[in-house]
Amino acid sequence: MSKVRVATVWLGGCSGCHMSFLDMDEHLIDLAEKIEITSSPITDVKEIPEVTVGIVEGTVCNNENIETLKDLRSKCKILVAIGDCAAYGGISSMRNWFPTEEVLRRAYVETESMVLGDIPDDKILPKLIERAKPVQEIVKVDAYIPGCPPSGDEIYYAITELLAGRIPVWEEGRIHYD
Repeated sequence: MSKVRVATVWLGGCSGCHMSFLDMDEHLIDLAEKIEITSSPITDVKEIPEVTVGIVEGTVCNNENIETLKDLRSKCKILVAIGDCAAYGGISSMRNWFPTEEVLRRAYVETESMVLGDIPDDKILPKLIERAKPVQEIVKVDAYIPGCPPSGDEIYYAITELLAGRIPVWEEGRIHYD
């Protein structure tokens, strides 16, 4: 039996959801028999191949996030938004209360630990978008695993349901199926 190919990406956020993925502990051994992780921030493989399941963590915060997300969506059959940042915008979207220029000024000029006091402006750096967004504002999402971060057990449960051909849905504080 061939393994299900899975790719994961991390957009704007803390990487807590990928850490919870690793917190599946011994379940990782069970999953290793069933899935192949083709690309991930954990493996540091940058090129996303064609996969069955794409898992995205984090808020869409900049132009590079948009490109990465669209690339993943175009190469996966099922896209899963994992964590509150991907599902709802999370902590990263708190910047939406302020103009982008003010956010950059606070981060790069006014922060007490800054030495240079210049807002970086180089072509190779991603540009912040006007408003941080949850994933579904950019692409179609097929399933959500909410939480900040969701537990390893919740992630394992959702992945095993996907492997069984069911789309897990979060409702009223519990996962159920359509």
